[in-house]
Amino acid sequence: MTILITGGAGYIGSHTCLELLQAGFQIAVIDNLENSSIDAIRKIEEYTGAKIWFYDGDIRNREKLNQIFTEHKISAVIHFAAKKSITESVCNPLAYYDSNISGVITLLKVMREYGCKNFLFSSSAAVYGIPECNPITEDMPAGCCTNAYARTKYMTEEILQDLVLSEPSWNVIILRYFNPIGAHPSGIIGELPKGTPQNLLPYVTQVAKGIREKVHVFGNDYPTCDGTGVRDYIHVVDLAQAHVQALRKLTGKTGVHIYNLGTGKGCSVLELIRIFEESNHVKVPYEICERRPGDVAEVYCDPSKAERELGWKATLGIEDMCRDAWRWEKNNG
Repeated sequence: MTILITGGAGYIGSHTCLELLQAGFQIAVIDNLENSSIDAIRKIEEYTGAKIWFYDGDIRNREKLNQIFTEHKISAVIHFAAKKSITESVCNPLAYYDSNISGVITLLKVMREYGCKNFLFSSSAAVYGIPECNPITEDMPAGCCTNAYARTKYMTEEILQDLVLSEPSWNVIILRYFNPIGAHPSGIIGELPKGTPQNLLPYVTQVAKGIREKVHVFGNDYPTCDGTGVRDYIHVVDLAQAHVQALRKLTGKTGVHIYNLGTGKGCSVLELIRIFEESNHVKVPYEICERRPGDVAEVYCDPSKAERELGWKATLGIEDMCRDAWRWEKNNG
């Protein structure tokens, strides 16, 4: 049996591929390489000594999906492939609905045609919108989204709920990520954004390397420990290992099951910069700027359901995330 990974050459997808191979799974990957590189696949194969069946294509291409399902006995799908820039989604929402919604509908139709009904979905904490309180639990209201990217994630969750309601034989797990950062400790794969980084830590590493002048800290007057925004950062390797655990629980677990993936602890922007400097013995210049519209003071999750039901818990700390991200940046950025 083979696991199909959509978007498997991307940041989180590539780390999950590596963990799956090391856990003994066979995998096939489809990725259109719009925001990723085939180099990640080759490096994973070299590192693990295992084969990845790679398909350069878009999940909206039904013929390409038919090819994969014909050539392999796919037992489950882990779905990462999606556009993911919040800023871009606000400027070009139609592209996000086309890619993220049309793509998953096409994928689910092909899965049903070939009798594969095990689906693991890469969702986001963005579906919670602006939380009323912390920590965030899975039973808190979702759907009051602040941008098109988040809405595509929530709409996909609703599509999956409706699908299972109509066809109870489907097994679906939805994983809501908080803030993935870091890189594989080997330094062979990590986050390599095309253009200006949209996330904090890649921006920090590029400033530390001299690629960019300084980090822009948006607001220092929030009601937090130091006035800067607090987020729940999770090491990408911990996140990838959560997918392995979820996959093991997926088959035979009919219905829709939702899990938060985070550490359950918040870290402020200035704390992250300080820990990065101390962990790597470098300086990171920064400048305090005006708040960004829509940003919230503090967001972190309660991950206890994932520990209780999946047997998973984040084990790596902010220091690990900072060291591994810097190693990746020095070697590959």
